[in-house]
Amino acid sequence: MANDHHTHHQHAHGHHDHTDIDWAEMAPMLEDQAELYTPLYEHAMAWLAKRQTEPGLVVDAGSGPGVVSCLLADTFPGARVVAVDGSEPLLERARERAGRLGVADRFGTLAGELPGVLDDLDYPADLLWASWSVHHLGDQKAALAAFAARLAPGGTLALLEGSLPTRYLPRDIGIGRPGLQARLDAVHEEWFTEMRAALPGSVDEIEDWAALMTSVGLKPTGTRSFLLDLPAPTTDRARRCAVTAFTRMRDVLGERLDADDRATLDRLVDPDDKASLHHRPDVFVLTARTVHTAVRPV
Repeated sequence: MANDHHTHHQHAHGHHDHTDIDWAEMAPMLEDQAELYTPLYEHAMAWLAKRQTEPGLVVDAGSGPGVVSCLLADTFPGARVVAVDGSEPLLERARERAGRLGVADRFGTLAGELPGVLDDLDYPADLLWASWSVHHLGDQKAALAAFAARLAPGGTLALLEGSLPTRYLPRDIGIGRPGLQARLDAVHEEWFTEMRAALPGSVDEIEDWAALMTSVGLKPTGTRSFLLDLPAPTTDRARRCAVTAFTRMRDVLGERLDADDRATLDRLVDPDDKASLHHRPDVFVLTARTVHTAVRPV
C-alpha cells in the first residue's frame, strides 16, 4: 500500500506483499500520514479539476485507508469513486470514512492486487489516480498499459511518482554528524533499487514518466509538483509522522548505517531523550510530490 510505512518514502497505498504486514494495526498511522499531506493533495486535486471535465467514474488505484479517495469524491461531486487496494481492513476504513463524510452513496471499494484487479471494474474510468503504486510493481510499463486499458476514451491517468525526499530537521541538529538526512537519502536510494530489483517480473526502466505513458498509447498533458511546507514549531500530527518516519528508517535502513548514525537515530526516536523528535522545537515538514497526467486518445 502507500505511503509511504516503508522508511521515509512514507507510502500509504495498496500494492505490496500483504502477507507479513498487519494493515489493520497500521491503518491509524497511515491515515495520520495521509491527513498530514491533505493540503498538498487538495492543491493537486484543484489542479486536476481545472483540467478535467466532470468524470463519471474516478478510481483511486492503491487507495489505502481512503483519505485521498474521499478528497477525490469531494473534488468531483458528480462522480462515483472506487477505492482499490489489496488490503480489506484498509478498504473498511475507507468505507467508514466515506460514510462519515457523507459520500457513501457514490463510494465503492474493490479488493485485489494491482493492476489485474482493475479488470473487475464495472466500466472504464474517466479519471484514474495512482499515487506511488506503479513503482511497487515489477513491470512498470505493463502496469501503465493496464491502467491505460481501463480508461474511457478521453479519460485521464493522474500518476503521482517522483518527488523530493521529505525533510524534518535542520542539517545540524546538535547530536551526531551534521547532514544526517542527506546520508539517509543516499542509503534509501540503494535500498529502493534493491527493493525494485527483487519484485516479481522486475524490469529496469528510465523513470521518464511522460515517455512511459506515451509508450503505452497515452498522450501526456502536464506535470506539476505540489509543496507541503509545515514550518517549526510544528503540529502534533506532523511530529507523530516524523517519529513514524524515522522509526521506519531505523528499522529498515539501520543495518546499512554506520554506528554513529544508528546511535543518532536511536536518540531521535527515544521519547525519554530531550534531543528526540518527541521534544525538539525545530521539527518541521517540507516536501514536494509530482503528478504526471496523460489522456487516452478518443
